[in-house]
Amino acid sequence: MKREKRLDLERVRRNFSCHAEQYDRYAVVQKRVVKGLLERIGARKVPAGEALEVGTGTGELTRGLLQICPQVRPVVSDLAHGMTRLASERLPGIAAIDADAHALPVRGGALSLVYSSSVYQWVEDLPLAFAEAARVLAPGGLFACALFAERTLWELREAHRKAASERRGHSHVQSFPTESGVRGALEGAAFTSIELSSCDEIDLHPDVPSLLRALKRIGAGNAAAERPEGLSPRRVIQRMIELYEEKHRRPDGRIPATYHVVYVLARKRLPPLLDQEGAGGW
Repeated sequence: MKREKRLDLERVRRNFSCHAEQYDRYAVVQKRVVKGLLERIGARKVPAGEALEVGTGTGELTRGLLQICPQVRPVVSDLAHGMTRLASERLPGIAAIDADAHALPVRGGALSLVYSSSVYQWVEDLPLAFAEAARVLAPGGLFACALFAERTLWELREAHRKAASERRGHSHVQSFPTESGVRGALEGAAFTSIELSSCDEIDLHPDVPSLLRALKRIGAGNAAAERPEGLSPRRVIQRMIELYEEKHRRPDGRIPATYHVVYVLARKRLPPLLDQEGAGGW
């Protein structure tokens, strides 16, 4: 059975690589998510050894990790070369490589920790990407990630769908993973002791065009595989803005954008004998 193509990975690579220099200035919610993930990692036992960050961006997560887990030796990676290059400059002494989450260039069982923030919503095949994370972890190793899930940008996506339908068109907006899909992908990838928690982060903007500019400047443009080339018709965009602001403008004049964050903590499954002896728990 042919798998449906959800995302255009080349577009993802290009978007983030081109906007690497602007990312830290506009990635307000993403910075909050990094903080939330570090708090969760810090509350867990992280084995000493080699670690890999998947989708490093500008390297902020690894900078924080080095402060709370000095026992790990991190390598950072990103699909977008512009991000890899920038992280390498900002993390002197830390190895940085270009890598796709679907095919990590690491031998099996080599790592004590795989970690990632605001990345896995961009992968084309979540079960495959999680299976890769499990493959490179040693038994008992920790997988820690945060990703954006199904309610992310629901206000924008709802307004665009309605605006497109009014003109008898189809809205090719990007979808995000469901929480149940995330759990299912983890369970199918040799992970155990799975913990999922979620929350909504709200970002506020003066208006919808400001939100769209901020998304563009961090590289988070629409990467749906079926997205047609070129921009949506001007009238659809204008109607989308009207619908969004009519429904969601707050008394203080700003408009909200919701980010549905799912935090994941899981362990690579131990061999049966060790598992029975209770090793590798939190």
